Amino acid sequence: MSRSVSALYAEVGLRGLPKILGLLDRNRLSPTYGCFDKAYWHYRTAAFPSGMAQEFVLPLALVYRYRFPGGEGYVGQPRLREWVLAGIHYAARSAHRDGSCDDYFPYERALGAAAFSLYACSESALLLELRDATLEAFFRRRGQWLIRHGESGLLANHHALVVLALYNVYLYTRDAAFRHAARARLQQLLGWQSAEGWFPEYEGCDPGYTTATIDFLAKYYRKSGDAQVLAPLRRAVQFVADFMHPDGSFAGEYGSRNTYLFFPHGFELLAPQVPEALWLAERYVQGLRRGLRVFLEDDRLIGHLTYNHLQAALDCWPQRQGGLAPAPGCRHWPEAGLYVYRRDSLYAVVSLAKGGVCKIFVNDRLLYGDSGLIARQRNGRCLVSHLIDRYESTLAEDSVTVGGYFGYVRYRLPSLPAVLAFYAFMATVGRLGRNAVRRVLQRLLIVGKRRAPLRFRRTLRFAPHVTLCDEVWDLRPRRQGRRQLVDLYAGTDHTSIYVAMSNAYHPACLLPWHDYGAQLPQLWQTGYLRVCRTLYPERVQP
Repeated sequence: MSRSVSALYAEVGLRGLPKILGLLDRNRLSPTYGCFDKAYWHYRTAAFPSGMAQEFVLPLALVYRYRFPGGEGYVGQPRLREWVLAGIHYAARSAHRDGSCDDYFPYERALGAAAFSLYACSESALLLELRDATLEAFFRRRGQWLIRHGESGLLANHHALVVLALYNVYLYTRDAAFRHAARARLQQLLGWQSAEGWFPEYEGCDPGYTTATIDFLAKYYRKSGDAQVLAPLRRAVQFVADFMHPDGSFAGEYGSRNTYLFFPHGFELLAPQVPEALWLAERYVQGLRRGLRVFLEDDRLIGHLTYNHLQAALDCWPQRQGGLAPAPGCRHWPEAGLYVYRRDSLYAVVSLAKGGVCKIFVNDRLLYGDSGLIARQRNGRCLVSHLIDRYESTLAEDSVTVGGYFGYVRYRLPSLPAVLAFYAFMATVGRLGRNAVRRVLQRLLIVGKRRAPLRFRRTLRFAPHVTLCDEVWDLRPRRQGRRQLVDLYAGTDHTSIYVAMSNAYHPACLLPWHDYGAQLPQLWQTGYLRVCRTLYPERVQP
């Protein structure tokens, strides 16, 4: 059984290799030899290379070093080893003098990109025993930059990866300063953990990103044996177990960052110590067999889960029995703003922090899911009910009610004048205050909310039948103002904040949107609209 699970992990990981190799500049005489950002070196549509892209060296190192089922043709290929070395050297060559790197805009000095690429480069060097003075100098320089710098916004997964990357630099250099720095950052990170077990991502809890934090800390635990991390990991695993769906899919738009992420390697590593980790890994494998994983396979993101599945294949826990499922019953996680309803054959997750975003399953079938209400005004401006806020909520035995205000959203696209002005600003004044610039961008694209004069209330009932009632109040006094609203949907998969790993394809996206447009005249005339739907007409059976 363990071999078939390992082969499945390997199959998923190996699928990304041809694309990753196609992103690499493989020309030894090219000035960008070793660069994985094809938009920069080949298409030439970018003005600088993304430092994050250099993490793609790690999948190449793994398939060069280890014989995976279906990957025999990669093992020991001299050019793969050469490309790994070239990729690390390019990461060093393209970095700023202080060791930092950019990701989305010039002089960004992005902590996430620096940590991801340092972990991948140092892990590759350790795997392939690449000893090189240039590499060591680069690892030290970037590690020291990570020690001295943080970032605006609270993204726990980035800091967990900093812990892991710094520990790798210690393993490579044997300089105890990096081990001490890793432990200091770990203490800071553990102080952020909620009493409920999750780690914060911007404004709240995202179960998908929590699996990334679990993965990075589990890797650190395996390398360091640092026992202080095991209890926090156990709490985090027990928390995320509630968000593994009956069909083997995981998380979704009800998280603070809208992700379906699941990093399996950390759960395989923790399986001997944490029974819930083994249960999660097994349920995830069932989802893999059914094609229910998230597909992060674009040019920027394909590396993360490619190497993670390869690592899971290597460290697949052989004893697949004895996993511990979450305790039956309903659970409210007030700090996370999440409610899990689990009775008889019905399982549902409702986000109280995001206005009633939900997913509902009967047995192991996804019955319904949506990202809340989305409306459009005649001027093109959109309003949504799912921005994180302090919504009013009521939990009854078999129902959930959530209500509050819609928020305005803007789908901001770059224009040539704006991009030129921004680049000019970053090349002069902005480069001196990268975190201030980042804070402004986060406010514009992620955490800002402006309330609209439109209220909603959503009521989900789970027994004896599954029903959904959406109510909307237009608080504008004049009928003409009400007629500005021209579209209203309960949308399946719409999101409104910028998150790199959201909006990836997942089979749940195939659920249809529900159009409330035919009921809008009622809202125009009375200022009130109520739409009730029966989602599951049969009585839910044990």
